[in-house]
Amino acid sequence: MEKGSGVGIILVLFGTFVGAVMKGVSPAALFSVPAAFLIVLVSSFGATFLSFGADEMKNFPKYMKLAFLPGPPPDPGKVIGQIVEFADRARREGLLALEDALNTAEEPFLRKGLQMAVDGAESEVVRDTLDTEVHAMKERHKLGSQFMTQLGIYCPTFGIVGAVFGLIATLANLDDPEKLGHGIAAAFVATFWGVFAANGFFLPIGRKLQRLSQIEVEYKELIIEGVLSIQAGSSPRVVDDLLQSFLPPAVRLKLRGDGAERRSA
Repeated sequence: MEKGSGVGIILVLFGTFVGAVMKGVSPAALFSVPAAFLIVLVSSFGATFLSFGADEMKNFPKYMKLAFLPGPPPDPGKVIGQIVEFADRARREGLLALEDALNTAEEPFLRKGLQMAVDGAESEVVRDTLDTEVHAMKERHKLGSQFMTQLGIYCPTFGIVGAVFGLIATLANLDDPEKLGHGIAAAFVATFWGVFAANGFFLPIGRKLQRLSQIEVEYKELIIEGVLSIQAGSSPRVVDDLLQSFLPPAVRLKLRGDGAERRSA
């Protein structure tokens, strides 16, 4: 499990349920009203499915896996090193000399951009093609984020619906005062699960998917600038400085330190 997601879910569960115990609420009481789960979760999923298409419904497990098991993040330092090497070779031997070296590029997006450049495509065509691919990727990713966010929006609303139903049932038994306290407490269990599911789970996952998409977009924008710089015949030093400007200062300093160590070895 990705560290941020793992730590986050542990803190959410710990803070909520330990806090409940400290407030004198037994966690068992929160699980004692099955109707609350039915009203909040099933209804929220139904409303979300109604808002989206069948493909998004089928992709729900994929969205969950991506949030908790996203795989290794993009490595901008590694791809910058490869781009600088390509820039050096293109500077010395010409752009066509990269034809044989394309297969050494591990990043498919980089290979595609370099192949277009080697094939003689105009720089505007290369940029437009790669930008279009990035835009299409952003739109695909946006669906996952919107799906989880929409779930988070519906959950508290159906939590209120559950509370209303509970209060209706309670008020129907006003002639039995002993049941009033228990009935009112049970009514608010649905509200709890609606707010908890939204703010402790679905909305954070939606934001996490949005952040993962942003990281990948920035990574590919870096590659686009690298490909265009190689095509323009820029020097390796200029390409390196340009691409490192995409990185946070701490990462930039680390890469420069690693580069100095390799040169002195």
